[in-house]
Amino acid sequence: MPPLPIPSADALAVSNQLTELIAAEIQAQDGIDFSRYMSLALYAPGLGYYSGGAVKFGCAGDFVTAPEMSPLFGRCLARQAAQVVTIVGGSILELGAGSGRLACDVLAELLRLDCLPEHYYIVEVSADLRERQRSLIARTLPGIAERVIWLEHLPTEFLGCIVANEVLDAVPVELLHWREDGIYRRCVAWENDRFAWFDRMLAAGPLRDAAEAIAVPAGYISEIGLTAQALIKSLAQCLTAGVILMIDYGFGEREYYHPQRDRGTIMCHYRQHAHSDPFYLPGLQDITAHVDFTAMALAGLSQDLTLAGYTSQAQFLINCGITDLLAQTSASDAARYAPQAAAVQKLLSPAEMGELFKAIAWCKRMDEPLLGFAAGDQRLRL
Repeated sequence: MPPLPIPSADALAVSNQLTELIAAEIQAQDGIDFSRYMSLALYAPGLGYYSGGAVKFGCAGDFVTAPEMSPLFGRCLARQAAQVVTIVGGSILELGAGSGRLACDVLAELLRLDCLPEHYYIVEVSADLRERQRSLIARTLPGIAERVIWLEHLPTEFLGCIVANEVLDAVPVELLHWREDGIYRRCVAWENDRFAWFDRMLAAGPLRDAAEAIAVPAGYISEIGLTAQALIKSLAQCLTAGVILMIDYGFGEREYYHPQRDRGTIMCHYRQHAHSDPFYLPGLQDITAHVDFTAMALAGLSQDLTLAGYTSQAQFLINCGITDLLAQTSASDAARYAPQAAAVQKLLSPAEMGELFKAIAWCKRMDEPLLGFAAGDQRLRL
């Protein structure tokens, strides 16, 4: 692993506290599953990556998401949400709103379109992020900020459009090792004052059933996202009518478990550096896994949702009119146009985010074709 930036003394102290907490649980339970380690590293109250107070998004944080790159991303999502709200009514529900930038851009565009929803709900587990979101929205959209309501849990019933950008990749995953003598769960030990890997035979149950259905050679290591599948099912159960739209990076099952992807997809992000060591500075780095969109699609279908579309991020944004939105800024105004064009290039380019990131949507009690999937259907790749 290449040298990474050195954290401040205060940040290192927080990481050390989290390390002690995880180590204590490991010692009490004789090791923990990787999914539990990932959950603690990201969400332990007050110490986990998403529960702490450090800046995470944008150039000053650990990674840059699409809403931080360009407001045109949120304006495109707003156009898709507007179609849904116009047809079924109701509100918008965003999962994991990050800095709050996407919510601001979506609401601003819906205001321009004269299509504001009844409410804009945000489900956010991090108290720190909730306050950052609240502050940004109040500063940016003071006239309509009262429409935004924060929730700690999913509502029991919801009508409208549910959106999630880069949420599924941060949901803890099970890490498995297919060996000659069977399928093992990758677990975390505490040895010589550091975290270490070990394998534990996978017991009978839903995870083993899912693992046995995946044809990979001995020695293969990869993930299964049972928690993310459960999230899709929970969203389906609370949606009375409307659309669930998710954008994230990943593949269909055949690409996800490709023979050459035999070390899995776990990636970590720290101060604009990407690497593959999830044990580095717990609480100070993001830990992610790519999304198996086939498994997500099937999870929705199992709850009587209709798979309304699956395509690349680039195609989704083009379908929602991102090039027309860019054209609203004159190319002769180089100071404004050039940075917007560069950001759009990153969002659309196959070498950047355009192909790796996918958009997937499910419908319930709504039959109209969705704007964002009007062309470029890739459901056959699932």
